[in-house]
Amino acid sequence: MELKRLRLKDFRNFSSLEWCPRSGLNFLCGENGVGKTSVLEAVHLLAYGRSFRGRVADGLIRRGCSELEVFAQWRGSGGAHQAGLRHSGRHWEARLDNEAVGALADLCRALAVVTFEPGTQRLVSGPSEARRRYVDWLLFHVEPEFLIVWRRYTRALKQRNALLKQHAAVEAFLPWEHELGESGEALTAHRRRMLERLEPALLRISELLVPELGPATLNYHAGWRAESQSLMDALSANRSREQQLGHTESGPHRADWRLNLGNLDARSMLSRGQEKMVSLACVLAQAEAMPACGEDAPVFCFDDLPSEIDELHLERLVGHLVDSGGQVIMSGVSVPDSLTEAAAVFHVEHGGIHAI
Repeated sequence: MELKRLRLKDFRNFSSLEWCPRSGLNFLCGENGVGKTSVLEAVHLLAYGRSFRGRVADGLIRRGCSELEVFAQWRGSGGAHQAGLRHSGRHWEARLDNEAVGALADLCRALAVVTFEPGTQRLVSGPSEARRRYVDWLLFHVEPEFLIVWRRYTRALKQRNALLKQHAAVEAFLPWEHELGESGEALTAHRRRMLERLEPALLRISELLVPELGPATLNYHAGWRAESQSLMDALSANRSREQQLGHTESGPHRADWRLNLGNLDARSMLSRGQEKMVSLACVLAQAEAMPACGEDAPVFCFDDLPSEIDELHLERLVGHLVDSGGQVIMSGVSVPDSLTEAAAVFHVEHGGIHAI
C-alpha cells in the first residue's frame, strides 16, 4: 500500500494540513512539539480506529474545537482508495470510497499500517494482551473469517462470565461452554497457523538486525492445557473454581506466545536496547507476512526511531526497508546520516509540512 495524500483538520495542533508523501522512505524532521508524531498518529487513527497515544477525547481534537477530521487517499494492488473519518471523541462517522461506513472494523481493514512507537518496544516483555493483538491484527487483515470467530468467542465469554458471577445452575452453562469451546478452538487454530507463518520471517529479520542473539523461535500457549484436553473439558473442569473468581480463566483470551533467541528468553533476558531491536524485528516480520498471505504490504510508521536505536542498527534497518520497497514514514528531530540519500525529507513546523 502507498499513501498518496493525507489531510487533517483540527487534529492536535494542526488547524488544517495537507501532505503528499512520496514512495519509499519519507522522513519528517523538526523540533519537538511541532506535530511530527501527530502526522503518524493521524495515519494510525484511520488504520486502527484509535491513537497509539490514547483516546480521541484525550487531546487529539484541537483545543477549542468540537471534532477532528482525517482524510487519506492511497493506492494498492486493487487500485485507488480514499477514506475520511470525523470524530468528536464520543461519536464518529466515516466514509470509504464514497460509501458510508457502519463499523470502524470496515474502515480499519481497508488501510493496513504497522506502527513502531515508544510503547511498542515492550511487545516481547510487556503484558500478554499486546502479543495477542499483534497476531490478531494480522489475522484480521488476511483471514476474512477471523473476525467472525473472534466475535463469537468474545460474546460467549461475556455470557459465561455473567453466569459465573450469578452462580447459575450447571444447565445454564452448557450451551455457552459449547459455543466458547467451538469458537475458542477455531481461534486457537488461526493463531497457531499465523505464528507458523511469522516464524520464518522473524528468523530472517532478527538475523539481519540482531545476529548476535541467535536464531528466533516462537512458542504458543493456547490459554489452557490444549495438548491434553479440549477447551470444553477445561471449562467444565474449572467451572467451580471460576465461579469463586467470577471470571473465566481458561481459553484464548489468556493465550500468549514466547520468543526465544538462541538460548535466551526474550521476555526476561534481554537488555533494554536488545528488547527494542527484537520488538522492531517482530513488527517488520508482521509486515512481511502480509504479502506472503496474498495481501498488499502495509505502510510503515516509525515514531522518533533514530533517537531510540544506534547508527549501526539504523543502517541495517534502512537497508531492509529499502530492499522491501514498502512506503515508510519516519520521524525525528534531525535527519540521520544513513537517511540523507535514501529518504524524501520534509520539515514539520507549527501548522505545516514542507519538502526540503
